[in-house]
Amino acid sequence: MMKRSVIFMLAIALAAGATSLGAQTLNSGLRGPTPLNDEGPAPPMAPMRNTSEKEVRNYPEQPPVIPHSIEGYQVDLQGNKCLSCHARARAAESRAPMVSITHFMDRDGQFLASVSPRRFFCTECHVPQNVANPPISNDFIDIDTLLSRASPGGRR
Repeated sequence: MMKRSVIFMLAIALAAGATSLGAQTLNSGLRGPTPLNDEGPAPPMAPMRNTSEKEVRNYPEQPPVIPHSIEGYQVDLQGNKCLSCHARARAAESRAPMVSITHFMDRDGQFLASVSPRRFFCTECHVPQNVANPPISNDFIDIDTLLSRASPGGRR
């Protein structure tokens, strides 16, 4: 009998906690002052970064980010606007970096004359950047910085 009353009291406490949790608000982070049980308004779109500068990559094999706006670009089965500048034949004229040689390989490692169909949809890996401050602080440290801090023979 004692067990049942303890379980019943615990269930009531959990239900009361869940109700008060739903009414709580968070004043930092992504939600702002919106209560947890409400859907807040969408934040305004941040302007796109539009530069010719290359971004530093944070880890090996990281796909490069797109340093310019791609709004209105067609990238589908009918065509790929990215290749109008980044294709091998257009890179010198446009001064854009050529598509990586890895994009010409099929799944068996054989080189093709044109971009592989599995690498045709650029935005699966490459993304444009916004001009925005992070809403939540980030203490990410890239591997080169970590290795340079480590003392020889010391803890890493």
